Amino acid sequence: MSKQGLIIAVCTSASKGERKTDRGAGLLVKGFGLEGDAHGGDWHRQVSLLATESIAKMQAAGLEVGPGDFAENLTTRGLDLCHLPIGTRLRVGSAALLEISQIGKICHERCAIFYQAGDCVMPREGIFAVVLEGGAVQSGDIIEVVTEGEK
Repeated sequence: MSKQGLIIAVCTSASKGERKTDRGAGLLVKGFGLEGDAHGGDWHRQVSLLATESIAKMQAAGLEVGPGDFAENLTTRGLDLCHLPIGTRLRVGSAALLEISQIGKICHERCAIFYQAGDCVMPREGIFAVVLEGGAVQSGDIIEVVTEGEK
């Protein structure tokens, strides 16, 4: 498993329950999440991440989807996110430090993606993290495993 990948998109939305828009850059705020995002706050799911490899599965099912369409904040490439254990710490860009707090989620309400494809990857392959150290993030930045949590 690769210990390093790239940030492909940095996405935010003004409200919960909607697709996010790729802003290209943003600020990860310690103890909050991505500045300007509706999901930020003092809780265990401050930042959501999804790999382009997961999005490709939905594209293969015939959907026209891309970064932000699954309401993820950071879209990555080259890092097997959903197999990293809880507690894993990730360096994003030169300064930000995230700690994985949850893998997958329960979707109480079916999203538009589920109704279009009969499936959605975010509940299984999306991950969530808290921001331990803030910093700027932009498309093209490196994201790397600093320490792995316990399996």
